[in-house]
Order: sequence, then C-alpha cells, then structure tokens
Amino acid sequence: MSQNKEFSVVDDYQYDTRTTWRWIGSHVRRYWHYALVFFLCYTWSWSAYAGAQALVGRAAEQIIDPNAAFVGTALLILALLVSDSISGLVGALSAENVAARFGADARQELYTSLLGKSKQFHDRQRTGDLMARATDDVNELSNMMVPGSLLVFETVAGIAVPIIYIALTELQLVLVPLLFVVSYIITARHYIRRLNPVVEAQREQFGKLTATLEESVSGIEVVKASAQEPFERAKFRRNARLYRDFFVQQGYIEARYLPLLLYGIAVGLTFLHAISLYRAGTIGIGAVISTMALVNILRFPTFISLFAFSTMQVGYTSAGRILRIIKGESDMDENAGGVAQPIVGEIVFEHVSFGYAAENTTNGAVQPTHILNDISFRIAPGQTVAIVGQTGSGKSALTQLVNRTYSASGGRVLIDGINVEEWSLDALRSQIGKIEQDIFLFSRTIGENIAFGAPDASQEQIEAAARAAQAHDFISGFNEGYNTVVGERGVTLSGGQRQRIALARAFLSNPRILILDDSTSAIDSATEDEIQKALRKAQEGRTVLLITHRLSQIRWADLILVLDQGRVVASGTHDDLLRISPHYRRIFARYDTALPPIEEIVPALA
Repeated sequence: MSQNKEFSVVDDYQYDTRTTWRWIGSHVRRYWHYALVFFLCYTWSWSAYAGAQALVGRAAEQIIDPNAAFVGTALLILALLVSDSISGLVGALSAENVAARFGADARQELYTSLLGKSKQFHDRQRTGDLMARATDDVNELSNMMVPGSLLVFETVAGIAVPIIYIALTELQLVLVPLLFVVSYIITARHYIRRLNPVVEAQREQFGKLTATLEESVSGIEVVKASAQEPFERAKFRRNARLYRDFFVQQGYIEARYLPLLLYGIAVGLTFLHAISLYRAGTIGIGAVISTMALVNILRFPTFISLFAFSTMQVGYTSAGRILRIIKGESDMDENAGGVAQPIVGEIVFEHVSFGYAAENTTNGAVQPTHILNDISFRIAPGQTVAIVGQTGSGKSALTQLVNRTYSASGGRVLIDGINVEEWSLDALRSQIGKIEQDIFLFSRTIGENIAFGAPDASQEQIEAAARAAQAHDFISGFNEGYNTVVGERGVTLSGGQRQRIALARAFLSNPRILILDDSTSAIDSATEDEIQKALRKAQEGRTVLLITHRLSQIRWADLILVLDQGRVVASGTHDDLLRISPHYRRIFARYDTALPPIEEIVPALA
C-alpha cells in the first residue's frame, strides 16, 4: 500500500497492512519455519497423547484376559507419552520464537512508522497513548502468540483428535461428542461477540490512563507550582477505576462461560450411551474405557479455551490499535528521488497561506486553523532576516514552512528557486538548522547532544562548536565534562545552558540556512554579547532567520519582516521601519528610546 512517510528504511520488510488479520499473518509468515515446526509438533503431541489414552482400553482387556500379554501395549503407551512430552517441548520453543520475534518486529515497525509521520500527525496524538501502544499493546501481541495461539491450537487439536480416535474405536459412540462440539461452537461464538466490545474499550481506556499519567509527570512542575496534586490524583483515579471496571465486566462474561457446563453434560451422556451399548453386547469393556479416557481429554481444551479466546481477543484488539498508527496518513512524503543539491540559501515565499490542522470535535473532521495569509517576500542568500511581531502573529509558523515541518496550504515556498515540495526531505532538512526557544535535549551525554546532527564528529570538533557557542567553560566545570549525562529534556541544566548547547549543535551541523527562534531568550546580557559575536561569525555565508524581541539582535539584521495577524505588514531595515511602520514602533514602545516621527507612506502613482 502506497503511503506518505518522511522517513523509510531501504529494503525494510514489507508487511500486509490491508486488514488486522492479514498484518498478523504476514508477521507470522516471516518465520514460517518456526510456525511449521510448532504445528507439526503439537499435532503429533496431541495424536500421541490421545493414542495412548485409546490404548488404555486395550490394556484393560489384556489385563482381564489372563492369557493375554500386555507388556508390549504398556511399552507402546510409554513411548507415545514420552514422544508427546518431547514434541510438546520442541513445539513450545518454536512458538516462543515466533512470539518473541513478532513482538520485536512489530515494535520496530511501529517505531519506524512514527519516525516517518509528519509533525502534523504527531500534533494530533497523545504521547502517553502512543507509549501504551508501543509497550503494553506490543506485549499483548506476544501474548497472543504464546500462550494465546498455542492455547487455541490446543483447543482445536485437543477436541478434534480425541473425537477422531473415538470414531475409530467405536463409530456409534461419537454421536454425543459431536453434539457437544456443535453446541460448543455456538456458545463460544456468542461468548466472543460479548467479549469483543469490552476488550476494545479496555485497551482504549488503558491508552487514556497512560496518557493521563504521562501528561501529569511531564507537567509535574506546573502541577506542583499550582498545588493541583489533589485534582490530578482524582483525575487519574477516575481513569484507573474505569479501566478496572472493564476488567470486572470481562470477568462477568468469563464467569458465564457455558462450554464447561456443556462438557459435564456430554461426559454423562457419553458414559450412559457407552454403558447402554455394552449391556446390549454391542461393544466390549475396552471400548467403554477407551472412549471415556478420550472424552476425559476434552476437559482441558474446553477449560483453556476460556483463556485462549480472551488472550487472542486482547491481542487482536492491540494489533488493531498498533496498525491504526502504522496506517495513519502522514501529510508529507520524504520524496527520496527529489532535489538533493547543496543549498545556496535563497528563500522566496509566494502568496503563502497556512493553517494547523485541528480536529473538529463535533464530527471528527480535521479542519485547518488559519495562521498565515498571503505571505510574499524574498530573502537573498547570506542575508540575516529578523522576523518580528506580537505573540500569535505567525512568526514560528512561517519558519516551520522553510524546512517543511509543515506544508503550506496555499502558495509556494522556494529554496534556491525550487519548491520545497520538490526537494528530497532529507537533503532539505540536513542543510537547515533550527534552534527553538523550548530547547529539547536528549537524556544522553552533553557531547552526544552536541553531536546529534553530526554523529561522526570528533571530540575536537565538538569542543570547537561548544567554544563558539560559549558553552565550553561551563561544560568543563562538570566533573564528567562532555561525558556528563543530562536529565530527561535537559532538566538538570539551566535554560541558558540548554540554549548554548543547542547553539553548539547547530554550529557543528554547519547548516546553510539557520533558524533561530528566540534562541537566546534565557541567556544573560553578558553571555549574549559573546554569543552574538559567535552568531555573526556563524552567519557568514549562511542565510539566517531570526525570531527575537531583543533590539540588540534586530538592529544588525539585513532585513526585518513585521508580521501582524498572519500577514507581512511591513519590511525593511530597523531605521526605515521606525519611521514608516506603526506596528514596528509598538514593539519598541517599551524601550526607553527616542523614536523618530512617523512618516506617512505616499502610494506610488500608477
């Protein structure tokens, strides 16, 4: 199935994603040799075990007959039971192999799929729910194989094989077991139909529960600062109770499982039938004993089918939840065959409009929320352009269209005269560096964080980038230096330290276009002066897009774009805009700076 993705693996194994069962089957078929060994071993295991029970009747007749030798029959029963144990062991090992590999492959497939989804797709997902699918739902896939599919096969083989032996022993005695099988199938189907919606709701609720937990932990600073621990505890408790209630409903359904009752009735009727035939002289005592021994085998598969169906249903529901993410439509494609040339740095916006996709809660439809409207401008290679405007004017959204974090909903964005949609996504993004105000650092060493965009960089190159970003001194002050492991999202560092590490990361990757989204907001004035020297050196030969409210940074921009309510309302140099743009003047009204008188712009005559 053709599907947009921003990232893919060359020669990655392709699974059949048309339906949930096809997807599961394509995973199992990848390890068909293990599945075949499992099938053959368990088929023989049940055949040997049932055969041994059938021979018990013959052994009983030989014991009754003083002239019969039953040693050979006893040894044959022993051999069958030993082979049953060995084949069962080999079959279980094969099934475990399939289960473990299925779980690992599904988790890897899901992770690769998530890497290939667009930012707009991830905006619509809850991180906790994705984590639940990648962990607990994947574990349920393994459980669906072992013990789930193993128990299902034991249910089928454990019922079919003994009935075949009963028919071979005495055809008349197979009537009651066959009636039991028919009633078993009817009641089992009814049980599954009642169980399905409860299990589906249970898995969805688990995703919600995990999402609530993740949000509370991620926002723990806000929770504590607002003293909202009681509220968060109550919310989590409500979700946990609802999750528990679904398990209780499942328990009620399982408690009313009828096949075990039907089995008890079948045993009594089979014994009554066998005794009637024996008293009539139609069959011997050996046939009665063999038949009852074989009917006794049916109890185990009838009992375990309760757990088999539940485990399989949970696994199937989890598979569906994982597959929905894998099949989820991404808004962009990596365009692997697109333009992959070195970037010079020219950026052109031609009547560009953009809106984030937001889900309409009324009907579930995804509708855009307009952010940018009819934006047009040109940035020459090597220019430093400051983008200013009030909060919510669309500054960050504009820069996100340059590296195709999002796609424009109207108009064109051109890099070196080529529409960004025609570029190879990897070639485009690898030559564009971006540092945002909310710096994200991985829970790794500082050196690994700096080298994230250039993993093959040497230690000397990493340290040179850190010096350029004024980060080397504070990094050297740590006991482990560049080997210091930062906490999750870099929480063990101050805001200024995180921003300087992000700057070092950008310097090391050596991008042709550099986007700085208020990237020095958490840096003190003294450090900022040093970093500005580094930035001015870094901008040489690069196109720089700068979002900032700091006058010291705006002044040295070659061009300033003023945004208001998603439109470019003015552009020019700092001195020009102070004279002609009321929007730009309002930005600096808070500074204790004398502003030149506003000039009226006279429209050019046609």
